[in-house]
Amino acid sequence: MTPVELSRTVLRALRAAVDAGELAVAVPERAHVERPRPGGRGDYASNLALRLAREAGAPPLRVAGILAAQLAAEPGVARADVTGPGFLSITLDGEPGAGLVRDVLARGERYGHAEADTGERVQLHVPYELRAVVVADSARRILRSQGALVRVTCDAAPDPAWGEVLGVRVDGHGPPPTPLPTLRPVPAPAHPDPLRLGRDAARWALLHPAAHDRPDTGDGHLAQRETNPLFRVRYAHARTRALLRNAADLGFAPEPGDVPAEDGPHPLLGALGDHPAVLAAAARHRAPDRLARHLVITADAFLAGAHTVLPRGDEKPSAAHRARLALAEATGTVLAGGLSLLGISAPAYL
Repeated sequence: MTPVELSRTVLRALRAAVDAGELAVAVPERAHVERPRPGGRGDYASNLALRLAREAGAPPLRVAGILAAQLAAEPGVARADVTGPGFLSITLDGEPGAGLVRDVLARGERYGHAEADTGERVQLHVPYELRAVVVADSARRILRSQGALVRVTCDAAPDPAWGEVLGVRVDGHGPPPTPLPTLRPVPAPAHPDPLRLGRDAARWALLHPAAHDRPDTGDGHLAQRETNPLFRVRYAHARTRALLRNAADLGFAPEPGDVPAEDGPHPLLGALGDHPAVLAAAARHRAPDRLARHLVITADAFLAGAHTVLPRGDEKPSAAHRARLALAEATGTVLAGGLSLLGISAPAYL
């Protein structure tokens, strides 16, 4: 069961509790599920009971207990426990890691995207400033991934070089006829000029910092070393593709399966599972920086275990190697899709 499917399962359990008269609440559109924090239990956790407690007029522990009983009866759920002040800890049947990887590979770079247009229409208006236009351009891509139709306008026609070098575009320019909320990040420093970095590095330099942080547009974004987050993300993607090529040379292919228990807790599965929620939050807050930072987390989690993917020496490819290779392939897919939403390329060779 994937995180998206589990979210629907949690909502289905809530509806069952409402229909049975156990809870009197409005069923929300989504239920947030995430990998448990260090020391937590189960495969996933949800704070839904804490969110609903006031509306239900009952303590969070009682709400969580009702939801846990309903969840335990759902197909694919092995058990549901109540922890802390009212969190739901959910343990799945079968191979949750394998299901997640299959879902990523089936959806491809559209993993985490809305399945259909939502009908939402969004107008983003920005001042005549390079960083504002780049943020709006990426926010448009992310919002579109969540099913929204987006129009971007600017106070004045953007400098042609912004489009030529960074690939940004706007749908109109000039003062709007009626006041509009303005997407206004902190301006980039006047020097050094980010355009000299080229499309990928310049966009990353302007998108990776939070909106309230002043971006660094120095040459460090071009450095191919571990201290450069953009390099780590693109290197991790290229590494996943190299592993697939090398595995093919060794005569084996990826096959989704559970990561071996001896590997211990796998933060990479958590990062991949969180990707849809990160995209939704980045769209909701018009904040591409949330996606950029999540790609760094995903890349670092992958690179920490990349050395275990292929057999060593005379070792024969095993089910564990095929499962790790499938996880690597899924990681590359998520990194490529995320970089695309930021307007940044994901080379297969680096």
